[in-house]
Amino acid sequence: MDIIELQVSEELKGERIDKFLSTYNEEWSRSQVQLWIKDGSVKVNDQTIKTNYKCQSEDKIVISIPDPEPLDVVAEHMDLDIYYEDQDVLVVNKPKGMVVHPAPGHLNGTLVNGLMAHCDDLSGINGVLRPGIVHRIDKDTSGLLMVAKNDMAHESLVGQLVNKTVTRRYKAIVHGTIPHDNGTINAPIGRDKVDRQSMTVTNVSSKDAVTHFHVIDRFENFTFIECQLETGRTHQIRVHMKYIGYPLAGDPKYGPKKTLPLNGQALHAGVLGFMHPRTNEYLEFEAPLPAEFEQVLEQMKKNR
Repeated sequence: MDIIELQVSEELKGERIDKFLSTYNEEWSRSQVQLWIKDGSVKVNDQTIKTNYKCQSEDKIVISIPDPEPLDVVAEHMDLDIYYEDQDVLVVNKPKGMVVHPAPGHLNGTLVNGLMAHCDDLSGINGVLRPGIVHRIDKDTSGLLMVAKNDMAHESLVGQLVNKTVTRRYKAIVHGTIPHDNGTINAPIGRDKVDRQSMTVTNVSSKDAVTHFHVIDRFENFTFIECQLETGRTHQIRVHMKYIGYPLAGDPKYGPKKTLPLNGQALHAGVLGFMHPRTNEYLEFEAPLPAEFEQVLEQMKKNR
């Protein structure tokens, strides 16, 4: 355990302690500092305080930084498709069929297992089972994910997601022929009251969800579209497209199964863009459609 002692100067009087500590060390995110405060690892003048405590001149702050919790997830060497990596962030192209992070009873073969073998400096904000994970995509959705390698990067990337400034565009094949070229679905998403493993459009215990879509190509019984997320709710595109009557092809949960020769839903997170947490430079990456997805499209073009 590391012990750090600080004293508040006159000019910082009145500053919230969580803000004061997170600006003292850029590697300490505000959310991490708040956890330390709640755990009693931060004391002011030998007293525990709350996260909204206002610093006073000459306050003596002692931070007892706990040792990192040992990770129970085993590192596994994998051939990861890394699109970008530096000291703060990593962008990886996740294949269809791979789970992003472990869960009880499923601790192996996930993207996190591979990331742990690839690098040992992932952000710990999301806990021992999800180190570095800022957002996720479903097991049978392929495409780009950004990963935080320290807490500063994690807080910045999550903030960009909350502020809706991250670019996330997906390619999808849906059932039916959408007659209009563009559309926006603005419908709140929450957990299904009957099937707790599924999400649905509902006004009960839900969160706002907005998906924009654009038609790329039309076929006899299917439409090839690009979706842009404004929010990032669980299963958002899958739920929204089902809601307007055009469920994703191959979706085992929200649409007719196995209508195309695909394993799982025809959905690919192809474009990802964000501001770099340290340099504030805008970065954007694009991953091509997986071979299986591309082959299905080519066959549909031949058959029309």
